[in-house]
Amino acid sequence: MAGRLDGYRILILETREEAQFSRLLAEQGADVLQCPMFAIHDAPDPAPVEAWIRRCIDRPFDDLVLMTGEGLRRLMKLARRIGDDQPFIAALGKARKVARGPKPGRALREIGLEPEITTETPTSEGIAGLLARLDLRHHRIGLQLYPDKDHNTLISGILAQGANVDTVLPYVYDPQAAETNILTAIGEMASGRIDALALTSSGQARRLFEVAARHHCEDRLREGLARTKIASVGPVVTHELETHGLTPQISPPEGAYFMKPLISAMGVELARQPPRNAGAAQG
Repeated sequence: MAGRLDGYRILILETREEAQFSRLLAEQGADVLQCPMFAIHDAPDPAPVEAWIRRCIDRPFDDLVLMTGEGLRRLMKLARRIGDDQPFIAALGKARKVARGPKPGRALREIGLEPEITTETPTSEGIAGLLARLDLRHHRIGLQLYPDKDHNTLISGILAQGANVDTVLPYVYDPQAAETNILTAIGEMASGRIDALALTSSGQARRLFEVAARHHCEDRLREGLARTKIASVGPVVTHELETHGLTPQISPPEGAYFMKPLISAMGVELARQPPRNAGAAQG
């Protein structure tokens, strides 16, 4: 694969794993333009998060549902700050750990743990469907949430199975902080200076259109997308694009919905044409 993306300028809209994705692309020779979609901050009031951590330590959950890797990392950061990281890890080890896709699994491995169950589809709906197949009667469920998502349906479904749910929201988004970056990225695509846009979550596509609508430049965004190859990591992202009338030209093989297969697919597709803007200045 080495050199397959030499000279190609790739726009990425990652937030939580931007550095890893950028590194993987750069290793293949890509010129990466990074556009963070959100600024992420710890929960403004740490007290409820600290209390959740201590409840977990005092009485470990039967099941722990991790929605994001970022969530677990933020929980660990706070646990270390209050001096409870080792008891917290020990308590997590006693729970059956359910991961929403591969990212929470990677965060668990960073602290020496493994998920017992990982959803095939890394969505809230995927988690809900998986939990519906488990016997959760009388279980205490620790549920790590993430911002900008209505989790009421998921929580109601768990409660309907006879379980108790203890939720925690360890971080928040600051979307306004990144809007300038997003408008710059839209301009880069519209000016024909991007070979491919790589999307790894449905929220990235939504965010592009939200910002474009707020700044009255949706036509410019669509112009840019028409000039740029769109790479989708999997069906959830593709479905979101379709709601905006778009179809990605690049996607990994079925079932291989991860960064590395996406990069491989980009290498194959982009090799069909020379880089349009090799050496162009980033601006």
